Amino acid sequence: MSGEEEENAAELKIGDEFLKAKCLMNCEVSLILEHKYEQLQQVSEDPMNQVSQVFEKSLQYVKRFSRYKNPDAVRQVREILSRHQLTEFELCVLGNLCPETAEEAVAMVPSLKTKGRAHSDEAIEKMLNDLSLVKRFE
Repeated sequence: MSGEEEENAAELKIGDEFLKAKCLMNCEVSLILEHKYEQLQQVSEDPMNQVSQVFEKSLQYVKRFSRYKNPDAVRQVREILSRHQLTEFELCVLGNLCPETAEEAVAMVPSLKTKGRAHSDEAIEKMLNDLSLVKRFE
């Protein structure tokens, strides 16, 4: 090994650049791409002429896998998850995958139980319940 630690998302060893980066959930990317698509429609008589295949496929993907469609719900999800001192990576994984139990959340994001910043199962359950309320009333 060359002195660098091997990356491991389970332990939040994902590189300094990624730890400092602003991550977006699929639902946030969907809103951004939809807005851009609407702008292109207003500018061109045929918006498909200005939309690349990559753009179109990306939009289809994030629409398909977005758990939240309403812009207010998207904002609420980020606010709820931000209250729990999660990293951007953790926030986006939980926001994208929407685990239903603390056990599922920890299986998806093992760093939730990392020493020194471990979240209790009760705190995780409260966070997940808050997210499910947003989804229910969306």
